[in-house]
Amino acid sequence: MPVPHSDHEQMIHQIIIEWITADCWMMEILRNVRDLGLPDSWVCAGFVRSKIWDQLHQIELRTPLADIDVVYYDATDLDEEIEKVWEQQLCRMQPQLPWSVKNEARMHIANRIAPYHSTVDAISCFPETATALGIRLDEQDQLVLVAPCGLTDVFEMKIRVNPRFLQSRGDIHIYQQRVQQKNWQQIWNRLTIIDSTML
Repeated sequence: MPVPHSDHEQMIHQIIIEWITADCWMMEILRNVRDLGLPDSWVCAGFVRSKIWDQLHQIELRTPLADIDVVYYDATDLDEEIEKVWEQQLCRMQPQLPWSVKNEARMHIANRIAPYHSTVDAISCFPETATALGIRLDEQDQLVLVAPCGLTDVFEMKIRVNPRFLQSRGDIHIYQQRVQQKNWQQIWNRLTIIDSTML
């Protein structure tokens, strides 16, 4: 599992863990996902990233999430319908939340790319480096944070395309369209978007 390599990354890692540990709402979500017992499961992307950007912008009222992305890896059952069953179970636990459950073992079929080897492998190919994040609660009630692209970009509030996303999908336009549609700078005005034409 990827771990922070530098002292700087380790410091950022610890700060994020402390922020999430102190957030009762996030911790309840992580407990519910853990209790579901999905293999290699993580809560990822905006769930983690938005918390970091809210903290850095000193936003006290949580920025609403379009989805709470739960990802897992089960190569033994690629039926898309089972994902809906897991979503329904989470909805029974917390019906007010916009749950989204995806099995990364089948996403290569939907995206017409090479198969992923694990959930972390899939997270490492998310479109933006700042979005390639996952968090989970282990059986010892310890938070585990994974950041295959590192934590520097998300902590420095930089939005840039993930090179591994380009390798796997080969289309910069998906990234450009996401940046335009998400309009993150309207919410977090200290963000910097790295010009993809210069890559």
